[in-house]
Amino acid sequence: MDIFKLGQHILDLLNMVFGFWNNQVSLVFALLGQSPVNFKGGGPWAVIEGIEPIFVAVGSSLVVLFFVIGFCSESVDVREEMRFEVILRMLMRVGIAEWLVANNVTIMKAFFTSVGNLVGLLTSGTAPTLSIDSTQADIIKDLDFGPSLVMLILAALLSIIIIICGFFLIYTVYFRFLKILIIVPMGAIACSTLSGNRTVSHTAVTYFKYFLSVVLEAVTMALAIIICNAFVNAGLPEFTGSYADWAQTLIYLCEMTFTIAMTVGSVKGAQNLTSRALGL
Repeated sequence: MDIFKLGQHILDLLNMVFGFWNNQVSLVFALLGQSPVNFKGGGPWAVIEGIEPIFVAVGSSLVVLFFVIGFCSESVDVREEMRFEVILRMLMRVGIAEWLVANNVTIMKAFFTSVGNLVGLLTSGTAPTLSIDSTQADIIKDLDFGPSLVMLILAALLSIIIIICGFFLIYTVYFRFLKILIIVPMGAIACSTLSGNRTVSHTAVTYFKYFLSVVLEAVTMALAIIICNAFVNAGLPEFTGSYADWAQTLIYLCEMTFTIAMTVGSVKGAQNLTSRALGL
């Protein structure tokens, strides 16, 4: 009897959940291609712009302090160090540090725009989407009551996992914006250390490495989502060819859920992967 046929209900549930996941992926791509300057209508960035002058003032004051610290640590005899090339190098170091303190946000905005454009190129055209294979859909429709009941319970469990993964995906992207907005004002203080010697200026190098890893994290996130969706759309592994139809469908659904969970794991670890790949 049709009343005991649960296949259509299972398909409706899976289509709803996969539609939710595809909507989350589309939202993530839109956010990754967006500059922090324009995030949420520019409201958070307006707060940063209001705070930035305070950090610039502090950084400008620290330029002199770090210059004195670097000069004292490098000089044994001041009279011997007062050669023209040494003075010129010191003045250039102070000038570069002061310029970066005042203009570091402008440089950061250029990186935001470049990375956003790169993500836009990666995700341009048809966005990769998840959908149920027509063959597997036919198998699910024709399941008897017993197997379909088991499949319905499994589909409900997998749906919960996918919904949780979708929210984790959005959380990770939002957390990236939060990290960027927090570290942007600190750039003025980090740039002020360039007026010191190599030991002191290492702070600025470390800061810019971390900044690049957080900004380029968006590219790694987009690649992870695109590639993981390609895993699912490639179909079942070859070793399942001799399995029963219901077993193949079971493996298919589990693989889709596993791949979605793997996507979230890759997105969460995108910054670490970016840092290791680029030596940042």
